[in-house]
Amino acid sequence: MWILLGVIVTSLTFNLLIRLPINSNHTADGILVLGGSIRREIYAAQIASQYPEVPILVSQGSKPPCIKLIFQREQAPMDRVWVEQCAYSTFDNFFFCVPLLQRHGVHKVKVITSQSHLPRAKWLARIHLWAKGIAVEVDTPKEKGVPGNHESDLKTFLDVTRSLIWAVVSQLVQPPCFQVTHLQEVNLAEWYDKGFSCEHQGGLSRLGQIEQNR
Repeated sequence: MWILLGVIVTSLTFNLLIRLPINSNHTADGILVLGGSIRREIYAAQIASQYPEVPILVSQGSKPPCIKLIFQREQAPMDRVWVEQCAYSTFDNFFFCVPLLQRHGVHKVKVITSQSHLPRAKWLARIHLWAKGIAVEVDTPKEKGVPGNHESDLKTFLDVTRSLIWAVVSQLVQPPCFQVTHLQEVNLAEWYDKGFSCEHQGGLSRLGQIEQNR
């Protein structure tokens, strides 16, 4: 028991006091897109060319073929883009994605979310990533229209609380996710055979129809 406690304290101390200050001086070398709005995925595709060597992880966003159509439309590189489909909440976004980002050896993560998703996303990003010594910067693309969601103070409090607990436990445990798809490997023809629909956004539905008819 005391040995485990010592390992946790040592790991947290090293990550927060040594790794984090060093990594804060890095430019972003990892991008995490939180699912919940197609605008976030469009924005990620628009800036992807600015980060050609950076892994981009879309956490439980649109369907994989929809994300591929977005990246095709923006003529964005897809060789370093992955779609994670294990998460079902903002807490899960970080719970499953932080280990994936660590495997890519990232030092600083650009988290893409919406203004309406703050401050919960920012707090959770800092807790989960800082606990691993990974620096964070949050980017919020402009949304069209009026967001339909509203952040509950109670939900924020509960998510922050369990994130603090997980920050300690995660020094010893890394949860696996077996539903991670490389965007380049998404077969649009197979998806068209199965049938799928995308949220209409800036001609995306029309683009999909064009691709299907080729």
